[in-house]
Amino acid sequence: MPVSARGWMLYGAMALLWGMPYLFIKEAVDTITPAAIVAGRTLIGAAILLPIALYRRSLWPALQKWPWVLAFGAVEMAGPFLLLGHAEQSIPSGTTGLLVATVPLFAALIAVLRGDRTALSPLRGLGLVIGFAGVIVIVSGPGLSVGTNPAALWAVVEVLLVALLYAIAPFIVATRLRDVPSLGTISLALLAIGILYLPIALLTPHEAPSARSLGALLALGVLCTAVAFVFFFALIAEVGPVRAPLFTYVNPVVAILLGVVILGEQLAGGLLAGFPLVIVGCWLAATGGRIRRPAAPAAVAD
Repeated sequence: MPVSARGWMLYGAMALLWGMPYLFIKEAVDTITPAAIVAGRTLIGAAILLPIALYRRSLWPALQKWPWVLAFGAVEMAGPFLLLGHAEQSIPSGTTGLLVATVPLFAALIAVLRGDRTALSPLRGLGLVIGFAGVIVIVSGPGLSVGTNPAALWAVVEVLLVALLYAIAPFIVATRLRDVPSLGTISLALLAIGILYLPIALLTPHEAPSARSLGALLALGVLCTAVAFVFFFALIAEVGPVRAPLFTYVNPVVAILLGVVILGEQLAGGLLAGFPLVIVGCWLAATGGRIRRPAAPAAVAD
């Protein structure tokens, strides 16, 4: 079934909304600690989404499975949000966005480990090789200087760990939270992570945040968290769960362009050479080379 005009608009919105966080994180960490960014972002998102979840009666089913909701929040938010904030103190936002795009590679590896035979096709295997070769090109190419900058190397490891965590999170939802409304899961997880990180943020030594950093934090909480999840739910309802994540192939382009145009980041040779390898590798690993994957029945709770 062809994608409607509304579907294409939602695709564009998601490509922008989840391509922007790396810019805002880079701005926020200038004067705000990573822990404070996590606390602020999640609490702002929870303040916006919780009333909607209560109105739609989505919260109670999530509360009934709170241990798994907390596990999802830890894997999807608590770990990644902190790691991204720390990593972007050492590497450019565009590089971060591109490295996070390796999520399909890790998802394919997880599928193989779980015994999914379809993940072992030759083209999917080739995609894994090409994608991780792209990562090596990015890391070893000029620009990051990981050989002489241990902080940059550690930041790359942190971002790749984020990609791994993002690949794990859907498996928790699919196996343990399948019947729980997505809005309830996201709202409760945001609130729990925000409460967890608030005392850490308050006790962490920090300087007075600048207006620019505060504005970036507000944008992270409102646009890249609350609004983005609402749009994502709408996109799933419009095009289905199989085609909804396709916008992730555009996110790195947005992240790199924003980093260059707004932050003045350099387009290093390693980034330019590794970018197409990562994107092509992710596409092959995720789709097996097919333009359109066959639709599989899946229940999406909202």
